[in-house]
Amino acid sequence: MSLSRRQFLTTSAALATGGLCPSLARAIDPIKRPGNKPELKLALAAYSFNKQLNLMKPTMTLFEFIDLAAELPLDAVELTSYYWAETTDAYAEKLKSHAAKKKLAISGVPVGNNFCVKDPAKYKAQIQSVKDWTERAAKVGAKTVRIFAGNLEKDDTLEEAQKRVVAAIVECCAVAEKHGIVLAMENHGGITATPEQLLALVKPVKSAALGVNIDTGNFKTADPYADIAKIAPYGVVSQVKTEVYPSGKKEEADLAKVVKILKDANFHGYVALEYEAAADPKVAVPKYVKELRKLIG
Repeated sequence: MSLSRRQFLTTSAALATGGLCPSLARAIDPIKRPGNKPELKLALAAYSFNKQLNLMKPTMTLFEFIDLAAELPLDAVELTSYYWAETTDAYAEKLKSHAAKKKLAISGVPVGNNFCVKDPAKYKAQIQSVKDWTERAAKVGAKTVRIFAGNLEKDDTLEEAQKRVVAAIVECCAVAEKHGIVLAMENHGGITATPEQLLALVKPVKSAALGVNIDTGNFKTADPYADIAKIAPYGVVSQVKTEVYPSGKKEEADLAKVVKILKDANFHGYVALEYEAAADPKVAVPKYVKELRKLIG
C-alpha cells in the first residue's frame, strides 16, 4: 500500500533523525509538517527570465541563469523544463554539476502539461511527458516537478475532465514515488481556478508523491490571500509572484502577508520567486530576492 503524503513527509523527517514514524492519517488530510517551526528555503524560478531563456531566440542559457542566481542570497534554482537546450542525461549532469559548483540546490523542474485533453493519443503523450520529466528531475537532484491540470475542452464536462486528470496524476505518481520526486499540482486557472477545484484533484490521490504548488499570483478571486491560505496546508513548494489579482484586477503583492500565510501553515519547502512583472528582471529580481530573504529569514 502506498504511503500517504502525510506519512511520506513524516517518515522522511523521522529517518533523517533516526526516529520512528507513528501511525498517521489519510492522504486527503493536510500535510503534517515535522515540528512546529516552518522551514522556508529561497529559490529563483528560471521563468523569471522567460524572455531571455526562451529557446526560440535565447539571450541567456540555463548555465548563465545559474551564474546570475549564484550572485544573490538564494538557496536554490528552479530549472523550468521549457528552457532545457537538451534532454540528454549528459546535459542533466552538466546542469546538476554547475549548480553544485555554485553552491545552489535545484529545487524543482516545473513542466507544462494538459491532462484535460480528451483525445486518447494526446492524453497518453501528456502523461508520458510528465513521466519523462520526472525522471530527468531526479537526475538533477530536484525535489519537485510542478504540474498543471489543464483547461476544459468545449465539448467536455468538468466531472469527466476531473476523472481524467486524477487518473493521470495517479499514473504519474507511481513514477514519481520510484524516483523520490513529489509532483506539485499548481493552481493555474482552468479547472484549478479556485481552491475547491484544485483540492478536488489532489484529495482523491492517495500517494506520497503528490502535493500542491502554491502559486501566489494565480488566484483571480475576490480574496486571493484567503484562497492561498486554503491551499497552503497542502503545499510542498511555492512560487511567489510580485503581483496579485483580486477579482482579476492587478495590484502589487503584499509579500510580507504571503510569507506569513506560509509560515502560519508551518510550510516546509522551497519558496521560488517567479517574477512576471513588466520591469527588467535583471533589475527587479535582485530587489525582490533580497526582500524575500529578509522576510523568510
